[in-house]
Amino acid sequence: MIRIGSGWDLHRLSPSGKPLIIGGVEIPSEKGPLAHSDGDVLIHALIDALLGALAKGDIGSHFPDTDPAYQDIDSMELLKSVLQHELPPYSIVNVDATLILQRPKLREHIDAIREHVSTALSLPIEAISIKAKTAEETLGELGEGDAIIAQVALLISG
Repeated sequence: MIRIGSGWDLHRLSPSGKPLIIGGVEIPSEKGPLAHSDGDVLIHALIDALLGALAKGDIGSHFPDTDPAYQDIDSMELLKSVLQHELPPYSIVNVDATLILQRPKLREHIDAIREHVSTALSLPIEAISIKAKTAEETLGELGEGDAIIAQVALLISG
């Protein structure tokens, strides 16, 4: 059996003092996410896509931002939990992700993000697609560099 999942996440960016983490990789940036956890928008969207494919709710129902246990938590720990406790007997076939942000530019970081996600999911790098897009500069917070969006689609089989 195969199932498709999609996930989406958005975080505001500000000079919050938090590092900008995308796919478990720290990206040099003047702004970081305003978030309860580490604010890794890509991993949050990936978790939502996995849970969606499994028809098991969303990230907020499993890891609520009202729970102090998740304050500043490394999102990779949340992903590990989903992979261990929710995914079996399925396995991930491939992941296709799009990051949308004005700044910083991600081109030079895409390979590192792909490698990190590949390792976290125990998948060959050829099964991981990460794309980065910018927004129209006049398009609100996203275009002004004050937000980041991640969209993820994936296929699981089992």
